[in-house]
Amino acid sequence: MLFRSICLATSLVCASTRIIAADSVSASTLKSVPTERTDYIFQPYDLIQVVVFQEPDLAREVRLSQDSTINLPLIGAVDLTGKTVREAQDVIRQRYDRDYLVNPQINITVMEYAKETVNVLGAVNTPGAITIPPDLPLKLLDAITRAGGFSRLADRKKVKLTRLNADGKTSTSVINADDIIQSNSTDSWVLSKGDVIFVPERIL
Repeated sequence: MLFRSICLATSLVCASTRIIAADSVSASTLKSVPTERTDYIFQPYDLIQVVVFQEPDLAREVRLSQDSTINLPLIGAVDLTGKTVREAQDVIRQRYDRDYLVNPQINITVMEYAKETVNVLGAVNTPGAITIPPDLPLKLLDAITRAGGFSRLADRKKVKLTRLNADGKTSTSVINADDIIQSNSTDSWVLSKGDVIFVPERIL
């Protein structure tokens, strides 16, 4: 009788250990799974993968056109202008659900982000195009740093930022970068695609 009690207790301990171990593995596995950025807004020339659950023949890797449209099997052209990943999934789901599939599940993954750049010219160490990260804002001083930083002769008090506005007109702002650096204040100059930064040289 005592032997049976010991065996039963041992079995319970082993079972509990297996459950804890399984829970630990599950938690570890879940933490290692990357999460999709469903709030990302599509840009022209992004490369995306569209998957319809249990419909492998409908899966496609497509690149957005200049006007942010894609073409998918059965439903044809889909306009993704200004849409997030989540919104695009809803639009495509509705299109398939309307005529072809019953409550389809759509998953979209961005395989390659379209490159958006600004130009940093003038008195910097490596002038040229700087890529804007797809998931973070690029600010004035960040762009200059990525262009190798100010050269020895740079006039940091008269940095020019030229931008094409929504109305088609260009505007130029003169920025004192020294004020931002010396005051340790937040760089509020968030850059947009196509911006041109020009750093003049000091007059000796």
